[in-house]
Amino acid sequence: YSGLPDDSKWKMEVGGDGWGNAELQYYTNLRSNAMVEKGVLTITAKKENYGGSEYTSARITTQNKFDFKYGKIEARIKLPYGKGIWPAFWMLGKNIDSVGWPACGEIDIMEMVGGSGGDNTVHSTLHWQNDGEHAEYGQNYTLSSGILADDFHVFSVEWDDKQVVAFIDEIQYFVIDITSTQLNEFRNNFFILLN
Repeated sequence: YSGLPDDSKWKMEVGGDGWGNAELQYYTNLRSNAMVEKGVLTITAKKENYGGSEYTSARITTQNKFDFKYGKIEARIKLPYGKGIWPAFWMLGKNIDSVGWPACGEIDIMEMVGGSGGDNTVHSTLHWQNDGEHAEYGQNYTLSSGILADDFHVFSVEWDDKQVVAFIDEIQYFVIDITSTQLNEFRNNFFILLN
């Protein structure tokens, strides 16, 4: 197969409104930004004028196509590098449209903030609403040598009704106890995003 991600499983989100993070790119549904070839999805950020932005990229999601509660979620990813790069493999609560963020909950399986000192460090973070306020807890893992773009790595979380645990290449570097009622967000269905 060669082409866009399977639209029975993935939705390509389109827009350039910053997505809550002051992001500079315009997310498109073009093959030049997201292409599957020989079983590998490549997301490409490009410096080009499009939709009022100076950059393009892709953000794909399983929202309204696939969601689940509890399990092991993993992907084998070769990350980019450099200033301005912020790749993410993450999840949001299915109920985001009705309760908003952060009340829906967010599980960041992998984020990397590129640039000097960041290209070798991966982050896993949970976001939720605690008494009406945004709460978060995260940990990171830094490679002993090289940068994350040097090779593919397996990023995963194991999630059940008691905890969320994150791994890089089967090395655990993050765990959070979610048994408190303040973290009830994480007892609902979530969908997956890649951008």
